[in-house]
Amino acid sequence: MSTSKRPKIIGLSIILIVVVGVSGFLVGPLIFNSPPETVTVHLCDTTSVIIEYNNTRIFIDPWYFLENYTGLLADVVLITHSHYDHYNATTIESVQKNDTINYLPASMEAELILHDGIGVVPGDIIQFGDITIIAFHMYNDVYSHPRFYNWMSYLIEINGFTIFHGGDANDMPEYTQLNGLVDVAFLPVYAFDNSTVHILEMMQPTYFVPTHFYAGYESFWLDNYGDQIPLVSDCEILWMDYWTSHTFEIE
Repeated sequence: MSTSKRPKIIGLSIILIVVVGVSGFLVGPLIFNSPPETVTVHLCDTTSVIIEYNNTRIFIDPWYFLENYTGLLADVVLITHSHYDHYNATTIESVQKNDTINYLPASMEAELILHDGIGVVPGDIIQFGDITIIAFHMYNDVYSHPRFYNWMSYLIEINGFTIFHGGDANDMPEYTQLNGLVDVAFLPVYAFDNSTVHILEMMQPTYFVPTHFYAGYESFWLDNYGDQIPLVSDCEILWMDYWTSHTFEIE
């Protein structure tokens, strides 16, 4: 893979300046009557998500695909951490193109070598065309997701529309940094655990898409914790079944 084609990671700040000049009586109507742009998201399995915008396809945690998804190829692959239900080397290789760029936590040293990947740590910023990807924290206080591993969640900003993918997110004080900045939050739901409610309270996204659930689990989690969400957040719950898609219009 040629490294010259790789977008640079910016470590300090985001600069997104788009200047559009419109003049003349003929150009104006064409712009004002143009259809809205859209972003389509696919929830595949566990936390595996595909984001499609224009001609760009971003895969997050592609660990398993049904046969009708196997023909899709990635422009960018983002891995949150090394657990088997988030990272699968064979699946990652199956979605590669000649210019696919793979981003993994910097601590996954062997996997970075295997996939000719780029290592990221929380705070790194990736510019891919007009899409900005921000590596964010992902840890909890239990042994399975220790903070010192510097595993990832990701913010994907597309033309002012921001998607957050939390991986195996759990309560972190850093979520307050994202308050009001997220349009769609993909967050895991766990049995007998209302930590996701606390995350929604801190983050205040517009839409909340549950992930990491077992089939038939929807009613159980909603029965136990769903009524707590309106008490702390105005977000809309968008419960997608695995292997389904949803399209958002963006301004």
